[in-house]
Amino acid sequence: MHKAGFVNIVGNPNVGKSILMNLLVGERISIATFKAQTTRHRIMGIYNTDEMQIVFSDTPGVLQPAYKLQESMLNFSRSALVDADILLYVTDVIESPDKNPEFVAKVKELDIPVLLLINKIDLTDQEKLVSLVEAWKELLPQAEIIPISAGNKFNADYVMKRIGELLPDSPPFFDKDQWTDKPARFFVTEIIREKILLYYDKEVPYSVEVAVEEFKEDNRKIHIRAVIYVERDSQKGIIIGKQGKALKKVSTEARKDLERFFGKTIFLETYIKVDKDWRSSDRELRSFGYQLD
Repeated sequence: MHKAGFVNIVGNPNVGKSILMNLLVGERISIATFKAQTTRHRIMGIYNTDEMQIVFSDTPGVLQPAYKLQESMLNFSRSALVDADILLYVTDVIESPDKNPEFVAKVKELDIPVLLLINKIDLTDQEKLVSLVEAWKELLPQAEIIPISAGNKFNADYVMKRIGELLPDSPPFFDKDQWTDKPARFFVTEIIREKILLYYDKEVPYSVEVAVEEFKEDNRKIHIRAVIYVERDSQKGIIIGKQGKALKKVSTEARKDLERFFGKTIFLETYIKVDKDWRSSDRELRSFGYQLD
């Protein structure tokens, strides 16, 4: 009998969800940086074998929204609680178990298997880990708690084993050669935004969105024209940098990653546009693919 199901990954920012997603899927699906709010959309990665299909879904980190963009991000996370066959709740050894009591309460009400993964165990000792496990057992008694280190690939095989055992019997939901539900353009925007998150400080990365205006592909190369949206003229100047050096660095590093990702020669053009308060505009957020309702 074939097994298939949806495994949704939730948790707060900075706990390593995207690194875990990439490790489990075996592809570079979710961008992973050291900054919070890296993941803004719900991203699916599909793992296939002859016997099973696991549809992983990485969601934005759980946080209290301060503007409409963050409301959309929280909506993605909440939706992950209602359509999963298995829930992976990712926390780490730094995070306090009582950080998001309302979200934890919703998880407690679920009648699906919950695997609570305590990440970054290489950053603590056995005594502190035991205390943390006990605290989480009290909060989520129905959850199976698994200590992991996504960065060191520790216990990832066991997590996959448990998912395989818990999956329901089902035919595959997607073609067996499909590894994500997102189009190519989506990964272009994510890779460019990842470089901006890495190379700029303060509020600039969180005021940026990327859109692909042109994507022309043939057998050997892809020509891409991308627009980087910012909220203010001052941010435009920061992104461009002195004599255009900052933008050139972002574009060069993004192009290298895109060539690895697509396995083709990439010609990348990047432009900057100012779009005031796009993070609070329903129309603009919908045009960028965010879920508002």
